[in-house]
Amino acid sequence: MGKGGEQGGEPEAQIRFYTWEEIQKHNLRTDKWLVIERKVYNVTKWANRHPGGQRVISHCAGEDATDAFQAFHINPTLVQKFLKPLLIGELAPGEPSQDRDKNARLVEDFRTLRKTAEDMNLFRASPLFFSLYLGHIIAMEVLAWFMVSYLGTGWITTLILACILTTSQAQAGWLQHDFGHLSVFKKSSWNHIVHKFVIGHLKGASANWWNHRHFQHHAKPNIFKKDPDVNMLHVFVLGDTQPVEYGKKKLKYLPYNHQHEYFFLIFPPLLIPVYFQIQIISTMIRRRFWADLAWAISYYMRYFITYIPFYGVLGSLFLLTFVRFLESHWFVWVTQMNHIPMEIDCEKHRDWLSSQLAATCNIEQSFFNDWFTGHLNFQIEHHLFPTMPRHNFWKVKPLVKSLCAKYGVPYEEKPLGKAFVDIVGSLKKSGDLWLDAYLHK
Repeated sequence: MGKGGEQGGEPEAQIRFYTWEEIQKHNLRTDKWLVIERKVYNVTKWANRHPGGQRVISHCAGEDATDAFQAFHINPTLVQKFLKPLLIGELAPGEPSQDRDKNARLVEDFRTLRKTAEDMNLFRASPLFFSLYLGHIIAMEVLAWFMVSYLGTGWITTLILACILTTSQAQAGWLQHDFGHLSVFKKSSWNHIVHKFVIGHLKGASANWWNHRHFQHHAKPNIFKKDPDVNMLHVFVLGDTQPVEYGKKKLKYLPYNHQHEYFFLIFPPLLIPVYFQIQIISTMIRRRFWADLAWAISYYMRYFITYIPFYGVLGSLFLLTFVRFLESHWFVWVTQMNHIPMEIDCEKHRDWLSSQLAATCNIEQSFFNDWFTGHLNFQIEHHLFPTMPRHNFWKVKPLVKSLCAKYGVPYEEKPLGKAFVDIVGSLKKSGDLWLDAYLHK
């Protein structure tokens, strides 16, 4: 088998054929190949220019990335122009389309399901839905200003004000998530522009920081060293294998057998106001995301211009910190209930459907659950189809459940309260596994 050139882009007449054994060798930091629809691409030098970040594309190196490619791009035909110069060959005629003995029938049936969803126009967004959603966020911001203007700065008014601003921030977080996934407009550029406005001007955060972090989570959910959301910086141990590994190595950065207790003191209250805040600001400066920084500054200018006349500088800072504190609780419980209780492990190279279902679960549907979670109660459908507008998840859900039942892929759904309890239960289970390994292995 021939070796692909570093630059790619060889004439079609000289196209080369590769086996999966050869392709899987090119999954290194300095040597990355991937396969899309049986075509082999060398993305080594281009990865750093990837709009979604170099890490997410690197996580797919040495694999069939067809389903990931389809999942993240709303116009795959347009993206092909970037891929064409990177083409170095194709899979050899005798090679299967899927790597590592994946179930070819399951993969093809999932792609047929996706085509069915496209034919049902389930990837078409409702302008009215998203307009009303943005409108109710802005209405809360206006209501908060009217309250403090006409009712003053008493403790009760301020507490109600903080709850309104927290709700506005949480809902803006779900809305930026929609634009970040390109699920609102047909053109990527429009989604990117509004995404910067919502996450930057309405929340004071960075679109690029969010993209580079969140897309990794979607590409490899609950996979250690690939999903940043399960990188707990030694504060928690997750899943069934990591606790045992830490225990055997006698690693005790914290008393992990009590992590289900100190979780309440560390994770919900500190994630947004401390960890994310530091990470966002440092990332914008270090990576020179100056446009994102300008949008974030516009948020803080608007906030302080609005509230300093009523609360002063220190009072406004305290109010903002308190709002971030409340929002952090909301964000953590909603985002972790779908993932922490699920399988968390090292890379197992599953097909797209199986990998997403192993790492995600759904929460029962209701009007409140839809609104409260930003439709992340349909986490399974969202992970399978990230660019699908969230108001269509319920329509594709029966098709997904049917496919899962056909191939015996577990489809888990639970009440909201149980999902919250399962977070704590999962942490306790992992902590007990660590303690047992630490003491006896």
